[in-house]
Amino acid sequence: MNPGTEAASVVAERYQALQDRIARASGRDFNDSAITVVGVTKAQGAWAIDAAAACGINNVAENYAQECVSKLTEITVATPPRMHFVGRLQRNKVKLLAGRVDVWQTVDRPELITEISRRAPGTEVMIQVNISAEAAKGGCNPASVEQLASQATDAGLELVGLMGIGPLGSPEDARSGFKLLRRLVTSLGLAHCSMGMTDDLEVAVAEGATMLRIGRSIFGERPQQNQRDRNQREQGIR
Repeated sequence: MNPGTEAASVVAERYQALQDRIARASGRDFNDSAITVVGVTKAQGAWAIDAAAACGINNVAENYAQECVSKLTEITVATPPRMHFVGRLQRNKVKLLAGRVDVWQTVDRPELITEISRRAPGTEVMIQVNISAEAAKGGCNPASVEQLASQATDAGLELVGLMGIGPLGSPEDARSGFKLLRRLVTSLGLAHCSMGMTDDLEVAVAEGATMLRIGRSIFGERPQQNQRDRNQREQGIR
């Protein structure tokens, strides 16, 4: 997709279709105060953030630190959407992202709590929970959530919710993990349950998601990236 007015128009159409899809899943009219759509602009150009703002998407997300910083220097919109960080977070990247990220969704260990509270005191955070029991995925063990929640609030951070990623496979395979995350959110009295992406959003909505992280359904397929180049960029090699 090319940047500019054409891109914003296409994104607006896709966003409307997404709202209709969410409404069907929830059985009620779409209301962004009930379900927040976070547009994941990973691997797209800075145009995606501009287009999101133009069509009323007030929250966007990035997965990689350097990519996030780069795009925020290139956007043209006067009032950018709130930026969420939803990728695996290295402690040494917190300094780079501080002041640029509004919501840190992937806090999963005490070291990150300490570093975020030092670099971005009082900021909004979410605890990522490994709800699929997959070693390759980030997130703390569900049994550790309460302790991490206490540490985050004790550190002066604003804990706004929990985040989880469903397993690869059928959307139905995510249901049990989504149920678990929703129970944890409710037990802690938190506002947000961030779960569900393009392929499994119907299950997430049915199980009580208040925040969806959507990329392809809004911005289209992601351009192919050279994994080696991206990894080197994240490591500061180039």
